[in-house]
Amino acid sequence: MAASSSEKIDLTGIMVPADLSPSDFLIVTPVVIPIIFGALLVMLRSKPNWQSPVAITGLILAMLGSFGLLQQVIANGPITMTMGRWLPPFGISFTADLMGALFAFTGLFVALSGLFYSRFASTTLERRYGFYPFYMLMMAGVSGAFLTGDIFNLYVWFEVLLISSFGMIVLGSDRVQMDGTMKYAFLNLIATTMFLAATGYLYGMLGTLNMADIYAKLRSTDLQGPAYTLALMYLLAFGMKAAAFPLNFWLPASYHTPRIVVSAVFAGLLTKVGVYALLRTTVMLFGEQRDALATGIAWIAGLTMLVGVFGALAQTDIRRIFGYLVISGIGTMMAGIAVATQTGIAGTVIYAVHSMIVMTALYLTVGAIGRLCGSTDIREAGGVYAMSPMLAVAFLVLALSVSGLPPTSGFWSKFVLVKATLEIGAWWLAALIMISGLLTSIAVFRIWIFAFWRGGPEGTRDGAEAWTRVNLESGYRLNAGLAIGLLMFASFAIGLAPENLLSISADAARGLLHPTAYTDSVFGGLPQ
Repeated sequence: MAASSSEKIDLTGIMVPADLSPSDFLIVTPVVIPIIFGALLVMLRSKPNWQSPVAITGLILAMLGSFGLLQQVIANGPITMTMGRWLPPFGISFTADLMGALFAFTGLFVALSGLFYSRFASTTLERRYGFYPFYMLMMAGVSGAFLTGDIFNLYVWFEVLLISSFGMIVLGSDRVQMDGTMKYAFLNLIATTMFLAATGYLYGMLGTLNMADIYAKLRSTDLQGPAYTLALMYLLAFGMKAAAFPLNFWLPASYHTPRIVVSAVFAGLLTKVGVYALLRTTVMLFGEQRDALATGIAWIAGLTMLVGVFGALAQTDIRRIFGYLVISGIGTMMAGIAVATQTGIAGTVIYAVHSMIVMTALYLTVGAIGRLCGSTDIREAGGVYAMSPMLAVAFLVLALSVSGLPPTSGFWSKFVLVKATLEIGAWWLAALIMISGLLTSIAVFRIWIFAFWRGGPEGTRDGAEAWTRVNLESGYRLNAGLAIGLLMFASFAIGLAPENLLSISADAARGLLHPTAYTDSVFGGLPQ
């Protein structure tokens, strides 16, 4: 029988009003600002010259918001905002812990550098047909994935970034782009379907989608069999999205096809969202089940590293080489997940930050090499050092970094991961990390020797210089130099002064392994 309209219903258990300060809204700025500016760019589609300045303004504001959020989380611990005044787990929550806030800030910094590069690298036609709105929507999806506290909304944000990335990869409609888009879309949609199926299974089992509530209920119920199934499903889904072995073949088949700035931000950010999701699910939510899968994850990590570096050594196109190095880096990060000690998780967090910065920068250098030499194939390139000494210096620093050599960010990330593997006696995994680093050095310094140091293309007589000086337009040279320089400086600065990042990563790892502060932030002391 329906209650009478005069009967009062007690909502104190599910709804709560709250007085919010302006700083409380920092948690949604990395998502809301790109969406607002993306919509504005759609309205300004008939003004292609306005697209770049408006997009850069939007990402600067979003990055400043994410920096403020990171400082707030460092000072006060995890922060939660639940939409519509509904208490968790009824409302949709945004929750920022150290790992999420750090990844969101780094992602926006990297994306802003990509926008600087795109100012004179994108065509009027691309600007008219939505490059910048797609770009902003993709960053809203990336930031939303890093900051959501709801596992179904993690799926939603994956869909947002995937839909926008489909638009970016196909923009231009070249035959090779269409082929790359089909491979990229098909494999990612399979992973997304598995993710959605696992999430539906999880909701049917626990009756909740809030991550903090999932963590609490998994530890208070006797559902170990289904929990192992779910852990494996999430591992497969996010392993495919991160391009881990044996589900990595879609990445080198597609990342060399779009415009260079698109490849750069894809390489820097999209696979790291997959790594983030692996950390959030297999380490925080399904930690006990991950322990049982640790050996399998370690083998996946090792094989991913080896497939990546051997694939890179087999290529002559620089974009394909870097595509395989992205895969190798995913294997290195998964080694930390396999170890799953505080040191191991901290190493994965550091490596993810390093990879976002360095892989984006390396792809942008490929764009400059292609403009100078007319090709990105090392057999047809040469003389770049003579044409652009500054680009040569930047590439050399980035090559040191991706190889894990000092004084760069890559050294500290691999150092921490090797230390973590040796601490638990996994010497063979530590050896694979170092071997992959050695082979990576060979792959990237082969590019240096042939594209930069050699006097000209393949067949050039020893001692001769067969290069033709290319005068890049000043706008491209300035913006490409700014983009690559910012990222190179960031990697170099982390290498020289790693203390802050090491400390933040250690605290982030502790928060994942012991998420009491995370759950307290979500529930605010309410009974769970």
